Amino acid sequence: MRLRDPRAEILARAVTEALTTNESSFFRDGKPFDHLRRLLPKLRAARPATHKIRIWSAACSTGQEAYSVAIILRDLGIQNAEIYGSDLSREVVERAREGSFTQFEVQRGLPVQMLVKYFKQEGSKWRVAPELRAMTRFEERNLLADHRPLGRFDVIFCRNVLIYFDPPTKGKVMNALAAQLAPDGVLYLGGAETVLGLTDRLVAVTGERGVYALAGAVSAAS
Repeated sequence: MRLRDPRAEILARAVTEALTTNESSFFRDGKPFDHLRRLLPKLRAARPATHKIRIWSAACSTGQEAYSVAIILRDLGIQNAEIYGSDLSREVVERAREGSFTQFEVQRGLPVQMLVKYFKQEGSKWRVAPELRAMTRFEERNLLADHRPLGRFDVIFCRNVLIYFDPPTKGKVMNALAAQLAPDGVLYLGGAETVLGLTDRLVAVTGERGVYALAGAVSAAS
């Protein structure tokens, strides 16, 4: 009952921070990022040179996913791009903005050559290079919020978070994400997540696990 009191904002935030799961790592699960490497040149070629590639890392946690995407963009020579990271937790959003990671965190999924190229050691931690941080923007955001002000995204990552929602909430979130996706864009979900029985706006990309496109659209992912 105390959480329903409008004056209980501090308590509500403390409960939110305690309940949210913040597991993350660089290039987590591998295959989505391999697919992204193949996809991005196709998306770039299909758009005007002035178009800014926009990628949303929803439920971004401490930022490893967003910075993994930034590394791929830089490796491919795509500089006109923006990565928007969002999470319900203020604490992890602040950490993502800092772009500073422990030795243990960078050892999880980050190849040594990428660590040396895109990170600078500061004491016992490693900080993301300025050119990667310049491509990213992190904000607090609830997945159940109105996302229309954010505009369209060419790619959306929303991985390993929907498993914590009930079916009606999953459907609501996926429909909302689909509404922000470019006609030929792609949504990445976690390996244990699916759109089946939850929304008719998204369909699986043939031969790819966890990759979804808008129903009826000609996706660059195929």
